[in-house]
Amino acid sequence: MHSMSTDLPTNGQVTLSGQVRAPAWVSVATLRSMPQREMTVSFECRSSGPRRHHFTGPLLIDVLQAAEPLFDPAERKDRLRFVIAVLGRDGHRVVLSWGEIDPEFGNTAALLAVGMDCRDLDEEGPHLVMPGDRCGARHISRVTDIRVCADDRLWV
Repeated sequence: MHSMSTDLPTNGQVTLSGQVRAPAWVSVATLRSMPQREMTVSFECRSSGPRRHHFTGPLLIDVLQAAEPLFDPAERKDRLRFVIAVLGRDGHRVVLSWGEIDPEFGNTAALLAVGMDCRDLDEEGPHLVMPGDRCGARHISRVTDIRVCADDRLWV
């Protein structure tokens, strides 16, 4: 992954920040160079009815692990305090728990998709895909920012 610089990210790049050792601007090309998963997802869209799409991309957890979240390595459950905020270019946002996507806990195979229905997403940017959701509200298109944070601020 590319480390952060003072330049602004361009279309198709995602800012990866928060409580991580290696914040970065990640391009679709970088995401495509990671191990890829394929999945077909169906969900009910309130405004346009049933949807079915085929996606390709790396697992969200693999992208986040590469940024080295600031977990306490001596405490296995420490990562369960962390949340992931995802923002799309249109302002649509969602918050996930780390435990939801962690293979040792919820094991949801969330994707940061770089391809949809045999079409590359290089120009518009990756999509967050949450398989298993009945409605598509947590599907974020044109992801621009992903932030990893501990829940410490929730309890103040």
